Parts: sequence; structure tokens; C-alpha cells
Amino acid sequence: MVYCPKCGDIYRRIAWNNRGKHSIVWRCCTRVEHGPEKCDAPTIQESELQAAVIKAINTALGNRDSMMAALQENVEAVIRQGDESSAENIEARLEELQKELLRRANSKKDYNSVADEIDHLRELKQKALTESAEREGVKKRIAEMREFLDSQATEVLEYDEQLVRRLVEKITVYDERFEVEFKSSMTVDVIG
Repeated sequence: MVYCPKCGDIYRRIAWNNRGKHSIVWRCCTRVEHGPEKCDAPTIQESELQAAVIKAINTALGNRDSMMAALQENVEAVIRQGDESSAENIEARLEELQKELLRRANSKKDYNSVADEIDHLRELKQKALTESAEREGVKKRIAEMREFLDSQATEVLEYDEQLVRRLVEKITVYDERFEVEFKSSMTVDVIG
């Protein structure tokens, strides 16, 4: 869930033993495996990463009203997307074309163009069904974020792995900041 903005690879959790001092750090996999000449992304302490995530969650909590408005906009955008290419509309057109195909076949007319359009619409329908399932997933994640914002009365004081996995989609580590993207498609920047 932690990504490098320079090469796009993921960050890996590493136990470091530097001159007898033990610590947990996160490093870009490209840098670990191929060296700093392939990627010079920064190494970060786990405590710094966790603090940034807590700060992002608390920012979301502190800006509850604007976050709720953004969530509502996201829900409306997801619903609008669904209206544009609905599987029901495609299904209705498919039924019309199948009747036309039968009429043409029974009257021994050329029906290849109708058959081609039916194949094309079947592909569109499958795509629409897939997109619909993805939209439902987005709506569910938005609802989870809304529920969290509604139920959380105070700031989050300590890092909770389960909570982070429930809310956070992606963390991008820049030189001077962290970008925390929530599963609800909202993003919070945290200056490191």
C-alpha cells in the first residue's frame, strides 16, 4: 500500500541493524534490489510513516464537513457514471436486435450486420456489468468512510493497522511529504 513516486514500485518493510542500532524502515523495492542509481527514493522510519497516516486520518476527521461534502460528490459521480452505460439499456437493445435477426433470417435476408452489432453489444454489456460491480465497490468504500467519520468522536491517537487497511488505499512517499489516498478516493497530503 506504500508506493514510490519516482519509479512506481512498492515500498518494503525492512528490519535495519545499523551499527548495533535496530530499527524498522520502509524502502523502495527498486532501490533495495538495484541500488540508488536505479531509484533514489528516500528511506523512511516506520514511526514517521505511521505518524503521517494518523495525521491524514485525523485531518479527515477534523475536516468532517468538507469531507462529507466530497464524499457526497463522489457518490453522485459514481451514480452518474452508472446511468451512462447501464446494462439494462444494452439488454433492451439486444432484445430488439435479436428479434430483428430472427426476422431477417426467416425472410432469408442478410443478417450479418445485425449479428455483428449483437456481438458488440454483448461485449458492451459485459463491460457495463464489470463497471457496475466496480461502482458498487466504490460506493461501499465511500459508505465505510462516511460511517467512520460519523462514528469517530475523537482523534485517532495511535496507529491501528486494521483501521488503516480499512480506510487507506495507497500511500505515496515523496521527499518532503506523504500523500495518503483513502479508499473513498479522497486524498490528504501530510508534510513530513
